Amino acid sequence: MDVNNITYEPTAPEASVYEDAKREKTSIDNTMVIFVSVENGDTEAMAEKAVRDTEEFMRKLERKKILVYPFAHLSNNLSEPKEAMRILQLMGRSFGEGYEVKKAPFGWTKKMSIDIKGHPLAEQSRSYSPAGETKIYKKVKPMKLDESIVRKSDWSGLPDTDHRTIGEKLDLYSFQEVSPGMVYWHPNGFMLYRQLQEFLRAKLDAYGYREISAPAVANLVLWKVSGHLEHYVENMFKFDTGEADLGLKPMNCPSTIMIYKSSKWSYRDLPLRLATFDKIYRNEVSGALTGLFRVREITLDDAHIFATESQLPEELESLIKLVKEVYDTFGLPFKARLSTMPDSHMGDERLWEQAEGILKMALESHNIPYELKPKDGAFYGPKIDFDVTDSMGRDWQCATIQLDYQMPQRFVLEYTGEDGKAHAPIIIHRALFGSLERFIGIMTEHYKGKFPTWLAPTQVAVVSISEQVADYAAHIHKELKGHGIRSALDVSDKTLEYKIRDAKMREVPYTIILGRKEKEAKTISVRTRDNVQKNQLKLADFIGTLGKEVSERKNKLQLS
Repeated sequence: MDVNNITYEPTAPEASVYEDAKREKTSIDNTMVIFVSVENGDTEAMAEKAVRDTEEFMRKLERKKILVYPFAHLSNNLSEPKEAMRILQLMGRSFGEGYEVKKAPFGWTKKMSIDIKGHPLAEQSRSYSPAGETKIYKKVKPMKLDESIVRKSDWSGLPDTDHRTIGEKLDLYSFQEVSPGMVYWHPNGFMLYRQLQEFLRAKLDAYGYREISAPAVANLVLWKVSGHLEHYVENMFKFDTGEADLGLKPMNCPSTIMIYKSSKWSYRDLPLRLATFDKIYRNEVSGALTGLFRVREITLDDAHIFATESQLPEELESLIKLVKEVYDTFGLPFKARLSTMPDSHMGDERLWEQAEGILKMALESHNIPYELKPKDGAFYGPKIDFDVTDSMGRDWQCATIQLDYQMPQRFVLEYTGEDGKAHAPIIIHRALFGSLERFIGIMTEHYKGKFPTWLAPTQVAVVSISEQVADYAAHIHKELKGHGIRSALDVSDKTLEYKIRDAKMREVPYTIILGRKEKEAKTISVRTRDNVQKNQLKLADFIGTLGKEVSERKNKLQLS
């Protein structure tokens, strides 16, 4: 992996054989990291081959710093610790002159955080066999057809603020071993997913986008033309049907381009803004999978704008305005980064310089301070990345705007200009959340599970004090549902304290408590999840207040 930073801290010896190490943090910037698992049967020759392959990879990216990191989680067939330590020590000594080599200690449990660079070659994965064959994909553990096939991932031991812990508590999603790195959305979590999509769809309509969808599978010829087979192949899922070599799409741009190519376009039709929520698939290294933050099945809130060169300033201005609107809704401040041409790139460097200048001008014209990230652009164009800061002060890279002169040329895209001649459009690639999965993970931790009412899976819990008011509670529940409010009804014989506590545990924003007094007066009592209670409210007034809170997407409860 090509990383901005890796920080690790040995905490306790784990293996029967381990190296001497200090229990202190080590932080390394701008280095390559090779995560290594040594398996039964691995040889010195295989270790040497892995080192040579790593050197070749580093030469592509012009990197000289390397960290060899023992990582047992990559395998279920580990070698004996003494042999594994010997092989790893050999690897650390086998790099050629000119490389700055460090090695994390073997045999220790380590706390680790990693910031991976965003370019397509940032992550590569290989496994090696004794026969010398190099395989792109990690070995997969066979699974017995018994109760283990429905086993969920175990998040015990994670802090209460972790999105995986919160997600389990609120029954939002799960991760099943039969689909590693992919999300099983439960009804509560899928409601969040839908609400974020609906929020963005309203923005897309207002900003003149048209939504499309395309197949998840395409002939590898498509990925050869786009450049992904050259620059992104080791992150792709590929398979041979016997008739053709196919691949699951790791990005939406080639599919969107095929839709553009299916029609003829005039300068009067541009800019053409095409958006999609299609799923994409990336063969991420299993050791890097982290709940919703890093998955293999991804829903990008993706869009591609086909524009003339003269339209670029206005389109970029509109995009920056849209980014601000989206993040203001969640109360998320952001910072910008301008990433320039990587060493492994497509196309004419003159066009790269031109594109970088246009993005720089867009940021400066909006007085947006930015950090320059040399050589960190996509392989087809420079980009602006936006890092949002959550409630705990952590930065997350989410939105991106990428300017692409290369793919229009590779796919021979055209529109008819005012002069009647064929011209190539320019493509702006953009995402706002980055991915719905990752953004939901970020929001889960940002709000600590206390989602604002407009996002909350259940907005109101209606509970009855006794069986005598069950009919009134059912009536209130029906009225709320009729006004589009996500209401849950509890008229069970459980105690009132249990019902209120249950709603609070589920972080329901409002709980309506109904007893004999409320029924006789045709009113309601409302308690917020922050324990503010208001009595003798008219239902119509509450629905009006709640409706405004939801429609304006307020971040705070209005009855608190």
